[in-house]
Amino acid sequence: MTIEVRPASLFEDVRALVGPKSPGANVCWCLSYRIPSGLNKELRGPARGEYVAGLCRADPPPGVLAYDGDEPVGWAAVAPRSTTSFARNRRIPHVDDLPVWSLWCIRVRPGHRKQGISHALIAGAVEFARAQGAPAVEAYPLDCGDARVDLTMAYAGIRRNFERAVTHAADTTSVLAGHPRVVMRLDLR
Repeated sequence: MTIEVRPASLFEDVRALVGPKSPGANVCWCLSYRIPSGLNKELRGPARGEYVAGLCRADPPPGVLAYDGDEPVGWAAVAPRSTTSFARNRRIPHVDDLPVWSLWCIRVRPGHRKQGISHALIAGAVEFARAQGAPAVEAYPLDCGDARVDLTMAYAGIRRNFERAVTHAADTTSVLAGHPRVVMRLDLR
């Protein structure tokens, strides 16, 4: 299998990874950290997908997709921290004042897991951010050691999956699915 990571500019491929099975469902669409909470609550059903379609047409697009041939098999959300709720999150500290990019969601389709796709997504997200001029990339994965994490909550990533590409920069007071989150970071300057 050869995995290629590309900018997430094709809405249908993004929908295949983060969209609902039913168009009217009110699922995340990977918007929870990307948009203000009021707008997140306001966007219902198909309006959520329409919003994401607009993000896919924007420059830069909302993240990266991993492909096995023409099939989208993984997603990573990455954007300037200043445009996310991480800019205001009191539980996840800012290491410094650099205009870093945040990498906050990793999703690999069932049937494609345990094949290194999350590692390819992390590396691809870092390269995408670098190409956009980011001075650094941060992620906020779970520090769960060897404990298993419910797949629904594993979107934040697992610290050990990030350790190949980025290093531990800070602890946080944020907890997700019963596990502490850490700040992992890579300086791109």
